[in-house]
Amino acid sequence: MKSLRVIVADDEILTRMDLKEMLAEQGHKVVGEANNGATALELVQKLRPDLAILDIKMDKMDGIKVAKLVTGQKICGVLLLTAYNEDELVKRALDAGVMAYLTKPVTERELEPAIRVAWARFQDIISLKSKKAELKETLNRDIRQAKLKNTNGAGFKK
Repeated sequence: MKSLRVIVADDEILTRMDLKEMLAEQGHKVVGEANNGATALELVQKLRPDLAILDIKMDKMDGIKVAKLVTGQKICGVLLLTAYNEDELVKRALDAGVMAYLTKPVTERELEPAIRVAWARFQDIISLKSKKAELKETLNRDIRQAKLKNTNGAGFKK
């Protein structure tokens, strides 16, 4: 797997430090850190990382709200990391487009496959976005050609 540029957002400094260490050991680079959701969103929009690892319970904006905005803008993959695994939070995470979900305390053994899954899902989304744009352009071209044929009298019998 390629080295990813990652933003880590968690209100607990020790969790951020542990994640940074694990990510470095896996060959990834932490390009930004945040201790609240608003700062995390700003960093993601400014730095355009490959992946954002977000805690759910943060000040100013929770991680799920940040995730929804980031995935809606298709900026990067999103992995949620949280001490909570209630059904309602998992449902909100799914609705927000989160690509992976881990509960604390996370180990390097758990983190690596979650990152791989989140990155793969994000690549799928980008690929689908590209295919959608290609299909839209093909459809528009076909419509223009059909209109042109009709204005030239082709297809009409007298």
